[in-house]
Amino acid sequence: AESADYFAFLDIMPLAPGHTLLVPKVEVDYNFDADDDLLSGMLPFAKKIAAALEKAVPCQRIGISVIGLEVPHAHIHLIPLRTMDDINFSRPKLNMSSLELSSMAESIRSHLIL
Repeated sequence: AESADYFAFLDIMPLAPGHTLLVPKVEVDYNFDADDDLLSGMLPFAKKIAAALEKAVPCQRIGISVIGLEVPHAHIHLIPLRTMDDINFSRPKLNMSSLELSSMAESIRSHLIL
């Protein structure tokens, strides 16, 4: 998904099916280095992505995580949750095929209202 200021795409090494990354188009290394408008605009965009995720992926709710250590670009993780362990970044990541990721992305897009 894409807006004027942000991209959202599936994590290729997800913690749970549907694990999505939301990143600003402007290059910013650290979330708190982003200007106030860019930073505050991330959550309304994340809310739209989360609404589509909830419809596309069986889960109790969508978790949000902001860590900032894995890649040198500001980003937010949106993770469909069934249990608290689904958002445990120390556990092994899922190995999903390109076909599985494409199918998941299409399902999410079909529920997306931007």
